[in-house]
Amino acid sequence: MRRLLLIGGGHAHVYVLDALARSPYPDCEVTLISPYPRQIYSGMLPGWIAGHYSIEQCAIPISLLASRAGIRFVQSACTELDSELKQVRCANGETIPFDIASIDSGSDVDLGLDPGALEFALPIRPIEGFVAAWPGLLERARQAKSGFMLSIVGDGAAGTELAFSIKQRFAREQLANAQVTLIGGNALPLSGLPERLRNTALALLKQHGIPFLANRRAIELIAGHVRLSDATSLACDVSLLVTGAAAPTWPSASGLACDEKGFIRVTPTLQSTSHPFVFAAGDVAAYAEPRPKSGVFAVRAGPVLANNLRSVLTGKTMQRWAPQGKALYLISTGKRHALAAWGPLYTSGVWVWRWKDRIDRRFMQRFS
Repeated sequence: MRRLLLIGGGHAHVYVLDALARSPYPDCEVTLISPYPRQIYSGMLPGWIAGHYSIEQCAIPISLLASRAGIRFVQSACTELDSELKQVRCANGETIPFDIASIDSGSDVDLGLDPGALEFALPIRPIEGFVAAWPGLLERARQAKSGFMLSIVGDGAAGTELAFSIKQRFAREQLANAQVTLIGGNALPLSGLPERLRNTALALLKQHGIPFLANRRAIELIAGHVRLSDATSLACDVSLLVTGAAAPTWPSASGLACDEKGFIRVTPTLQSTSHPFVFAAGDVAAYAEPRPKSGVFAVRAGPVLANNLRSVLTGKTMQRWAPQGKALYLISTGKRHALAAWGPLYTSGVWVWRWKDRIDRRFMQRFS
């Protein structure tokens, strides 16, 4: 009997678990390693912050999916992969052998701000860490009598959406003295999306009373302040880091071929370019056709990954996966309103939020 090890409970592996529940891989013992028994769906996290969803509505129960699929679930994190001995070491001290491994463990927040990044700021990833910290942060805002300032470092889609959702939550709680500021290194938020949509986002930030500090990078975090690249500083009570993706350190240390940032290089069949018995998908992977770090691509890779793991175990031909050239981006703006972009096309409105809500709920219903 061969041993398949799934490392991480990311979006792509959710499809693998679903496929296993529907049709187990023949003559195969499967183990899933993940530090959390659930996966918080990133597409609905801003809606939870804003108050539109409960956290249960945003959570995929991966331990339950593993049980349904009849596989072993180990609640721990992978800390080391030995590609020669074909085994991994977990944070709980357990060593797990494998014949085939699949990695969908996600990425870390790029902590390029040094010193102070960890001591004086809250990273958005791991999401469970942020979810655990958010109620306390919100309570601090409620208790602040003389005002509360929260800064968000990072003006990409995640940071911009977070700014809108937190501002909406402050308004919902009637916290007039609680403010949000978005710090970005670009002239407009939402880098990489159509310029007219980015201008729309900027206008909405102003409309919601969210200052956008454009063309200014946060270069140092200290107690109560963020030092900026223009030699100014911003006083704030809490800073959230949404500064892009960084690779975990253990894949490159394992000898797997990685790109210059440490993400695992994979072929179109989602196999490691150096170790074909290792597969990778999601943010931890560096695809042959580079794409932004986004759950959109992990979700699309999931069915192909599930098929190819079955194929490599049964000796069948694997599928090639090419990430879509255009991805649909749906970005909520706090209230039940959202922006949409697909290639050069864009739109916005209440109907876009309803569209996004239907897509998100349908995705969750499939796996819950």
